[in-house]
Amino acid sequence: MLSGILAFIALASFFGLALGLAAVVFKVESSPVIDQIDALLPQTQCGQCSFAGCRPYAEAIATGDAPINLCPPGGENLIQSLADLLDVEVLPLGEEEDAFQGPIVAVIIEETCIGCTLCIQACPVDAILGAAKQMHTVIESECTGCELCVAPCPVDCIEMIPVKQTLKSWRWPEPLYNANNKEADTIFTTLDQVLAENVRP
Repeated sequence: MLSGILAFIALASFFGLALGLAAVVFKVESSPVIDQIDALLPQTQCGQCSFAGCRPYAEAIATGDAPINLCPPGGENLIQSLADLLDVEVLPLGEEEDAFQGPIVAVIIEETCIGCTLCIQACPVDAILGAAKQMHTVIESECTGCELCVAPCPVDCIEMIPVKQTLKSWRWPEPLYNANNKEADTIFTTLDQVLAENVRP
């Protein structure tokens, strides 16, 4: 009995050492650039960039197989960070300039929700609260607008709406530099609207 236990311990120790040595000898070095890109990505694994997750997308960016503007949850801030990291030109979000009109957030229509929990299971950032056969709701500050919760809903009670701009979320748009130089009027008109909605008289 004792000899069997000692033999088992010896075999376990041998294979443990062998696996540890193999991990050191056959270790695949990860590119530091890929690690830096992956650290900037939001890690929602939503697939909107057409890759299986953030890590594959980071690898594609590092090898030049994908542009830096395919991540809607990351938004323009992510594009700017990636452009600074890689020293490349800043691109508009999406494949076309009008492909992204601004940040969006999921909203659950409470009267229609049946509490099936399918949206909760689909959300990669745990931004939906609820329980079985109970109404669900979305934590707006946590929602990345990935839209992964929309398709699983059997009663179509989830809508994606634009995030309302406030004084904290509003930012200066990029200048248009058109021939008539009307971009300043557009910027200040938008700023006046935000101020009117958020500042009490």
